[in-house]
Amino acid sequence: MIRPRGWDYNESGALKRRTSLGAEKRGIMTTGRYNSSEGSHIGTAITFLLIGLGAGALAGLLLAPKAGKQLRKDLRRGYEDAKDSLEDWADDAKDRVREVGERVRDAASRGAELADDLRDKVEPLRRAINRS
Repeated sequence: MIRPRGWDYNESGALKRRTSLGAEKRGIMTTGRYNSSEGSHIGTAITFLLIGLGAGALAGLLLAPKAGKQLRKDLRRGYEDAKDSLEDWADDAKDRVREVGERVRDAASRGAELADDLRDKVEPLRRAINRS
């Protein structure tokens, strides 16, 4: 029998496509389906969803019926808005960090004062114990 290149006969004598040596064992895609090596389908689905959303948004912007000048103006405006939002968020974060730092300093100084007061109150008791 003549066998086409890249094909083998299975046990029943039917032709089947030859796979590379150990392809199924190495997890190489042989049937056209994506198999995640970790078994996590949610992470893969979310990744592909985000890629699709990004590609769709880019295609929507580029294919929108606007003049190039208007599109560039809209993109610049969106960039400026995002930049302003990020700067506002950073300023808020800096303020919160500053407030927390002040609270920590206040708590530390109160703790140090409390420790000094307790040391002063305990000192006579310590002396009395040492004399005995």
